[in-house]
Amino acid sequence: MASQQRAVVLVSGGLDSATTLAIARQAGYNCYALSFDYGQRHRYELQAARAVVSQLGAVAHQFIRVDMSAIGGSALTDQRIEVPTAPSTGIPVTYVPARNTVFLSLALGWAEVLAAPTIFIGVNALDYSGYPDCRPEYIHAFERMANLATKAGTEGLRMRVLAPLIHLRKAEIIQRGRDLGVDYGLTVSCYNLDVTGRACGLCDACGLRREGFRVARIDDPTRYVPKA
Repeated sequence: MASQQRAVVLVSGGLDSATTLAIARQAGYNCYALSFDYGQRHRYELQAARAVVSQLGAVAHQFIRVDMSAIGGSALTDQRIEVPTAPSTGIPVTYVPARNTVFLSLALGWAEVLAAPTIFIGVNALDYSGYPDCRPEYIHAFERMANLATKAGTEGLRMRVLAPLIHLRKAEIIQRGRDLGVDYGLTVSCYNLDVTGRACGLCDACGLRREGFRVARIDDPTRYVPKA
């Protein structure tokens, strides 16, 4: 029974991870929230993660520092790379090299220590920015690796990586979260927040979020920078 199982849930402070935490809780899991201070462009994500977990609840909330700005290569970890304000072809510069692999690996370690056979991650393969580590085949491959690489997996505790949003449109995610009581006003999605935490309204993440609320016919609680 899920109600008797522990689960590690990755919580970034964004819309998708908040919905994922709500789904895991509804399913009866005892949730252990995990967030990362990875050298991201804006600290507001960490505040949002705290607020989301406080609103939805978790057995524990762990923050791990992983300085991915040390390797750079992304507009989200290198201030010298500008966040694009128009759609681009291919994988965008907001892709953080190996981010989900690093995050899932640390989640896997904590899950093994907790004897928690399930990890939840809020990746999406429909309304997303084209990141290769958000695809179903990546999640399946990581799950296979998790069972090969851990003491728990080799001793019969099958590790699972669940991505309940992976085949949902953004509007469907928002509708699901609303039904579960998620306060989306606590979440942030923008790649280029201003100094007060307001969303730029121009980046890819803002576009996906705004369109999701529009299609869902739900008021968007996001604080956007006023248009000039």
